[in-house]
This record gives sequence, C-alpha cells and structure tokens, in this order.
Amino acid sequence: MTADILKNIRVVLCETAHPGNIGAAARALKTMGLGPLLLVAPWRFPDPQADWLAVGAIDVLARARVCASLDEALAGAAFTVACTARSREIAVPMVAAREAAARMVEVARAQPVALVFGSETSGLTAAEVKLCQLLATIPADPEFSSLNVAAAVQVMAYELRIAALGETMPDGKAREHATHEEVERFYEHLERSMLETGFLNPEHPTKLMPRLRRLFSRAQLEKEEVSILRGVIKALSHPKKR
Repeated sequence: MTADILKNIRVVLCETAHPGNIGAAARALKTMGLGPLLLVAPWRFPDPQADWLAVGAIDVLARARVCASLDEALAGAAFTVACTARSREIAVPMVAAREAAARMVEVARAQPVALVFGSETSGLTAAEVKLCQLLATIPADPEFSSLNVAAAVQVMAYELRIAALGETMPDGKAREHATHEEVERFYEHLERSMLETGFLNPEHPTKLMPRLRRLFSRAQLEKEEVSILRGVIKALSHPKKR
C-alpha cells in the first residue's frame, strides 16, 4: 500500500538551470520510492552531468518527462503543492513541509498528486504558484533558509515517505478530488461569469480571483463539487425566464 501511494506522487522541476540538480533529484526520488519526475522547460537535459549525479537512478532519468508548461506537468493531478522558501502575497495557503506531506499522502491513496519546485535562480513565479493549491515550506534556519533545489527535493521526499509509512486506511470511501484541469476550467468559468455580470471590473480586478482561489483550494474540491459549482454559475448567469 505504501509503495502504491508513493508512486502516485510526481515531482515537477520548473526551468532547472543545472542538470546536476536534475540527477540529484532523481536519486532522491528513487531512495524514497516516489513516482515520476517531470521537467518543465529544463535548460539542459539530457546531459552527462545529470547522469553523473543520479548515481544509480539513471532509470528515473530515462523515464523523466519533459513538459513545455507547468499546466502540462500538472495534468491529471488531483492535488498540487508548491515548495517555496519565502512567503507570498498571492492568496495560496502555506503550511510546513510535514503537514503538506501528510495532506498529499491522504489524496495519493487514490489519485495522483504533484509536488512542484522552482528554478535555482528565482524559485517559482507568481503564475506558477497560482496553479497550485497549497504552499509547502521547509522550516530551515531563518538566518539562511535557502536550500539547493535537489536538497529540498530530498527533504520533501523523506517527509512524504514518513507520512506514507504512518498512513492508515480511513473508514469509508476515499474522496475523489477534481483534477488540476477540472479546477482550472472552473476558475475560468467563474471569472468569465463575473466579468459578464459586471461583478468583476476588468479595469480594476483587485485581488478577487486570487482570494477565491485560496478559498476553494482550502476546500480541496471534489469532482462532484466542481460540477455542482459550475452548474450554479451557469444557472445564475442565465436564469430561466418565468
């Protein structure tokens, strides 16, 4: 059961600059038994330096999938977590690595989840963070909280393994979470409807959509709930004439 859970956890590296970090991350995943490695627009891959740092995890590199965008890498994931060292103004909730790992494992019992890391130079962009439902931070020394991306992958992979080893099957049927694509289509539908009805002023959008994203991210929407919400939006946007 533990192995099945861990294989449902994909790790996504965004715009990795040094191929050695890709190799070291692959080794971290293999040592902790995690699932696939996805690379969003890596600067150099394949590369001999990635192979050198993989040290026994060449098979993980061979299966690694290169994606053109983060949206592509998150396709099919029911829960998405971004790993970051700094707090954000963007309305995405943040928790410590251990809590994030526990929440990921809970969903990974039945559906794929994704853990996202940014580039070595600038981390994750605001647009990339927006696509995730939760922020995870490693509680390092505030005097020097910057972790090498491969080291951060190793820490999070360890926390995920510990969470999976201690995981017990809850009573009842597991929740069927909405996938990344389904949630993003819901947000697009919601924003379009608010613009059409005049509730959202395109010239003064403020922070309404980020705040709504935060609200629904906390709920971890299920497939049926997304369908209900989209049905409500449609009904309110186009009420039947009596």
